[in-house]
Amino acid sequence: MGCDVVIYNVTQHADQVEEALWAASALHSEVEHFSGPKMFILISTIMTWACSKPADPDDLELPFTDAIFWSRRAHPNFERHIDLEKRVVKMGKTLFSTYVVAAGLQYGMGEQIFHYFFKKSWLGEDGPVFGDGENIVPTIHIHDLARLAASLCLCYTTDSLNHEVITQQGLMKIASVLGPGKIQKKPSEDAFLTKDLTDSLLVSLRMEAAYIKKLFSFNWVCQFGLVENIEVVVQEYRQSRGLLPVRLCVLGPPAVGKTTVSKKICEYYRLHHVTVKGTISDTIARLEHAVRNPDPGEGQSTQEAQEQLSMMKERLEQNPGTASDNEVWRCWDELMTHPCKNQGYVLEDFPQTREQAKELFDGESDTPRLLHVRASPAHSLFSSPEFVLCLEATEAFLLDRVLNLPESHVQEHNCEPENFSRRLAAYNEKQSEDDVVLNYFYEHDIIPLQFGNPVAKSLCPRNYGPSSQEVKEEERRKAGERLRREAQERAEVEQMEADEARARVARWAEWTKKLEQVRQQEEEELEATSRPMRGYLMEQVVPTLSQGLTACCRAQPQDPVDFLAEYLLKNNPFELPSELQ
Repeated sequence: MGCDVVIYNVTQHADQVEEALWAASALHSEVEHFSGPKMFILISTIMTWACSKPADPDDLELPFTDAIFWSRRAHPNFERHIDLEKRVVKMGKTLFSTYVVAAGLQYGMGEQIFHYFFKKSWLGEDGPVFGDGENIVPTIHIHDLARLAASLCLCYTTDSLNHEVITQQGLMKIASVLGPGKIQKKPSEDAFLTKDLTDSLLVSLRMEAAYIKKLFSFNWVCQFGLVENIEVVVQEYRQSRGLLPVRLCVLGPPAVGKTTVSKKICEYYRLHHVTVKGTISDTIARLEHAVRNPDPGEGQSTQEAQEQLSMMKERLEQNPGTASDNEVWRCWDELMTHPCKNQGYVLEDFPQTREQAKELFDGESDTPRLLHVRASPAHSLFSSPEFVLCLEATEAFLLDRVLNLPESHVQEHNCEPENFSRRLAAYNEKQSEDDVVLNYFYEHDIIPLQFGNPVAKSLCPRNYGPSSQEVKEEERRKAGERLRREAQERAEVEQMEADEARARVARWAEWTKKLEQVRQQEEEELEATSRPMRGYLMEQVVPTLSQGLTACCRAQPQDPVDFLAEYLLKNNPFELPSELQ
């Protein structure tokens, strides 16, 4: 009653429908006591239009507007919502003004119905598309919906609010920005088997916010929709959910175990493993593909690709197992991929010099790049590591480890004795210089972690959900707790049953004892009560009755009862009254 404006959003929870109706009805009943005008804004759902017939059957692309709100037909599961809308509008005829906003599916700041697709993409799974994916899904950013509600407080109107035309398949641009970029077509019925989805996803409505465009002018957050602003929406999603990338460099001498440690960390935190060897292989494969299948749209001629490919192969033959500065800059492109920007990365054994670190993370170097890649101003924001893990070992330990490695491992990692000695000497020479790579990280307040420190505790797990190892450990912990809890419950039940059995035996013994006492008391009372009657019968009745029975047996009359009655009357030892004689 003290509010000038009341806003109810019934788009998320069905139980809010009854509450909103109660609030509107209670306020409407108090209109006579209003000190001034009051406004009730109901933020409803476009599902109350889901089964509406097009205004013009010959033009199916003609959008719905609120001018034909009277003809809307709700989805069967949203009959309560449309009934609420009608009753709220009907109340708004007095000082109590009511307005209904049919909002599109809401997104932004952590997502709601679209969270299912964001989570799938973040976990690296294909984006699901139910049915043909051509249905038009009206959407609205939550900030734009809030700004509309604020504008309604100043300018009274009613509208069906969505500001873009987008198909369900168009929504899968989420997968291209947040995940691998692949989609998977599924039957539309599968949407009902997923608990995180609702009927709203399969709706197909082309709507136009006519009053919004006509009466309101405010700064839209996503004026042109989810697809056009997908980068902004994904950034909001990461921040609101705390899904920040974990970026790590693993450095150290050759054969110290950088690959093993990097793979373990990647598996634990679900990160992308980046190596110089892998980036070179990917670059060669991409150049070979460009040579075989030239594409003018890529902006690189076949001749340029062939020259770069030949140059890279020549340098690799001259210096196998390593790469020159020009080739390793391909790491920059790898770090700017969606998996590295979203989930994070583990960069193994690179950079090896301070100059390489500056070029890779800051984009500052006088060395021209072979592949014409330009660093962006926001490059350092996305690619610079947060943690540096520096593995250390003595030269004797490394030599002994190399000698005991399997032959396949030696060939794969180029750890032959002569190559390993040369690589170790080159590493030691770089470490003896004053301008080593670790100085770059110290300058940027990134303190390298030594191998002896607990890596898992030093890092900050900010990925989506626990890793497989964490899941297994959590399952084992929960299983142990469940077994202990079940054992404790069984012990408690057994103890309760034993206590109850003992109490039952004690109650039965007490009841039996009391029953015996009552029975004995009743017998004594019966004996005392029947003693005079029994004496009278034995003295006065039984002798005459015995004689009568004896006489009856001797005479054997046809009616023994009548015979015995006459006998008792005749031989009564007492004098009978005159009326009986």
